[in-house]
Amino acid sequence: MIRSFAADGLKRFASIRCFSSTPDFTKNNYNVQRGGYQSLEEDHIKYFQTLLGENRLVMDLSDLEQYNVDWFKHYRGNSKLVLKPKTTEEVSKILSYCNKNKLAVCPQGGNTGVVGGQVPVFDEIIISMALMNQIESVDEHLGVLVCQSGCILENLDNELEKKGFMMPLDLGAKGSCHIGGNVSTNAGGLRLLRYGNMHGNVLGLEAVKANGEIIDLMSSLKKDNTGFHLKHLFIGSEGTLGVVTKVAIQCAVRPKSINLAFLGLQSFPKVLKTFMQAKQDLGEILSAMEVMDSATMDFVKDKLKVESPIGEYPFYLVIETSGSNDEHDADKLHKFLETTLIKHFALNGTVATEPSKVKEMWQIRERIPDSFVKDDYVFLYDVTLPIPDYFTLVDDVRDHLGSKGKVFGFGHLGDGNLHIQVAVDKYTHEIKDFIEDYMYSRVVELKGSISAEHGIGFAKIKYLEKIKDKNALIFMRQMKRLMDPNGILNPYKLIFEQH
Repeated sequence: MIRSFAADGLKRFASIRCFSSTPDFTKNNYNVQRGGYQSLEEDHIKYFQTLLGENRLVMDLSDLEQYNVDWFKHYRGNSKLVLKPKTTEEVSKILSYCNKNKLAVCPQGGNTGVVGGQVPVFDEIIISMALMNQIESVDEHLGVLVCQSGCILENLDNELEKKGFMMPLDLGAKGSCHIGGNVSTNAGGLRLLRYGNMHGNVLGLEAVKANGEIIDLMSSLKKDNTGFHLKHLFIGSEGTLGVVTKVAIQCAVRPKSINLAFLGLQSFPKVLKTFMQAKQDLGEILSAMEVMDSATMDFVKDKLKVESPIGEYPFYLVIETSGSNDEHDADKLHKFLETTLIKHFALNGTVATEPSKVKEMWQIRERIPDSFVKDDYVFLYDVTLPIPDYFTLVDDVRDHLGSKGKVFGFGHLGDGNLHIQVAVDKYTHEIKDFIEDYMYSRVVELKGSISAEHGIGFAKIKYLEKIKDKNALIFMRQMKRLMDPNGILNPYKLIFEQH
């Protein structure tokens, strides 16, 4: 059922330009200089054909386009070859050969990233993980999933459902993204508040270094203090230190009861008070806390014809609970909502307990990115901020931008992850710099992070020095040189030096 209440009287971090046609090459748009890598030759192709067979090589120009261009059509590479291995051993042989011949490679999962980390910049050989999609085991006692890195997130969740478990990660791109990509970017998602990010859920992994060496860090143990926790080197390294080929993930028990509240609020201070009330009243069953402003809700309504179920308000909160007792959980959520109305934190709200209604209300939040794809020129920024300053940045950017564009704020309030979209009438490099130079500096002043869950990729690489300690950057470069001395792994991304 849906029960309603009313109070009486009362993500260049990642700059996204949505094109209707194929964009120009990234190297041209950003004036990038190619590294000293070898170009693909006939002998190289013959080796890969012998290794994989002709059917697992993609060389037709029309087929290559889907691998060379990112989903938002902002970045475009010029790869002439896609390889599709099925085993870790094949990945090992590919990388060993490429390293010896100084051929640059770009590992690619579902191609759903938004910072250009998954597509080539020049003619790097793309290693598609799409055929490494086998689930090896699910431990029915411990809930540990072992699978290859090319498995699609939603497929994994569907398989786990049969065993009474669920993936701890939930993303809008779950129908396309690969678990290997999720690990390599340390993905966050909608329920990080409850289940954490990939660093906390990956028990073990297998990866292949640039020289073809296979590093077996597989484990199903939650506790293992036998030396350096090397798996964490690969989580969030975006394919620059090695190619992840297999993972072991601690999965959560699938909740029997899921409820959702959709609230309308007057101001962000009221949002913060509601957030604190939810943590107190919902505690152990609180699983997600999403916020959006009225500009975002109006944009979704205009582009997708999706409306708020409670009318128009300056701010909206989507609050999810997950537990094991329908009556208990629904009662707690109803009492929480009544409290927020009595205390005048919220102006209006509705609660959904039926699965179909829960899904329907979640769609309002999950489809926000879809609405921005339908606009001509949109920049996306993905940042983390201290929660008290969560919407300070939105207000500041609006003041800075004035009539030059429209600013939209929404995101994962529970972990401080804010998404800001800026829509402009016409894309120019000048407006891009005008927005980003200010925003980057303001994030640093607010003691935030330039990347919350999308990684650094190509889009944010030049801004790392604004946020990272100098010695930390030096250490990152030293690690890159140690593990990939020829720099063949995903060049021009995250931490790059000319070779």
